[in-house]
Amino acid sequence: MEILTEVIGWIGTVLIVLAYYLVSTNKISGTSRNYQLLNVFGALAVGVNVFKQAAWPAFTLEVVWVLIAIYSLIKHRK
Repeated sequence: MEILTEVIGWIGTVLIVLAYYLVSTNKISGTSRNYQLLNVFGALAVGVNVFKQAAWPAFTLEVVWVLIAIYSLIKHRK
């Protein structure tokens, strides 16, 4: 089970870094649905990993990250 949460955490990290790269290189907009979805799923995946490790400050960061992304998705939906 530990290896699974480790893999999930790495996938989440890749998603968040990918989102940052895409917005930083103007491939996608910071308000785009794709950007926010990458952030939601990335933060959820990293959150699984840090929850399992009981890293509460990092877990709190991931919860806030997800909430901000969901708020943005709702605010900018078409």
